[in-house]
Amino acid sequence: MIVSLLYKVTRKLLTVPSVLLRRGTAKDAELLVLRHENAVLRRQLAGSVRYEPADRFWFAALSGLIPRRHWREIFPVTPATLLAWHRRFIATQWDDTARRSTGRPPTPAAIKKLVVRLARENPRWGHRRIQGELARLGHRIAASTVWEILHAAGIDPAPRRSGPTWREFLTAQAEGISATDFFHIDTALGRRLYALAFLEHGTRRLHITGVTVHPTRDWAVQQARNITVDLGVHIESLRFLLRDRDGKYIEAFDAVFRAEEMEILNSAPRAPGMNAHCDALSAASDAKPSTTSSS
Repeated sequence: MIVSLLYKVTRKLLTVPSVLLRRGTAKDAELLVLRHENAVLRRQLAGSVRYEPADRFWFAALSGLIPRRHWREIFPVTPATLLAWHRRFIATQWDDTARRSTGRPPTPAAIKKLVVRLARENPRWGHRRIQGELARLGHRIAASTVWEILHAAGIDPAPRRSGPTWREFLTAQAEGISATDFFHIDTALGRRLYALAFLEHGTRRLHITGVTVHPTRDWAVQQARNITVDLGVHIESLRFLLRDRDGKYIEAFDAVFRAEEMEILNSAPRAPGMNAHCDALSAASDAKPSTTSSS
């Protein structure tokens, strides 16, 4: 079988030189015979001819060797059909439909292992706390995804803590809590000004210690000193300072309030609701919480 096939291929290859060396008149006559034979065969067909993808491929490829003005005479299809086949074969080079995936990309295996590790090493952490810790490490992942990973790993939800919730804590300790946050205001001339505000939860009394164009860490420390001087003896009634994790709150900033026997409360990463009173204050005014980068 293989020998017979090889023989036939060899015979075909041997006919190539004779075709190439044949005179032009003989080639033209052969082409006319083939065209007439093709016309006779097409008259005997009852319906339309169906071309396989391989047929379309060869017709489209051979069309590049023949002037376009002769296409209608030579090819069994119209020039528009040849062009459509050509465009289709060219377009497949840029078609990535088969490689395109739908939906949300899968979570990397390394992130899944880290989620499971954090949950097992910290049994009291819930999926939102784990999400916050991952955000601190630079991994952006939804809380629902963390929950799905824990559920797939067979890890039960963290038990509810025996202590009060964050809302209950803020309500009970409102008289002794002061919250701080940066705000920015855009002037009519397009200039942006930054302010550091302190809000007493118990009385809703607001203190604006300073306004600047370029807030720095040293400037924030000086504002901490200013507020302690302005409050005077009233600062003795405050026990907690609630702030976010902005890089301008350095150790020297916290030291000013620790010297007044106040405890520093840091809100969780990407959890603006933990400092909701300052957010509500900004919503009621034209000021907006500042998201400036660390200085």
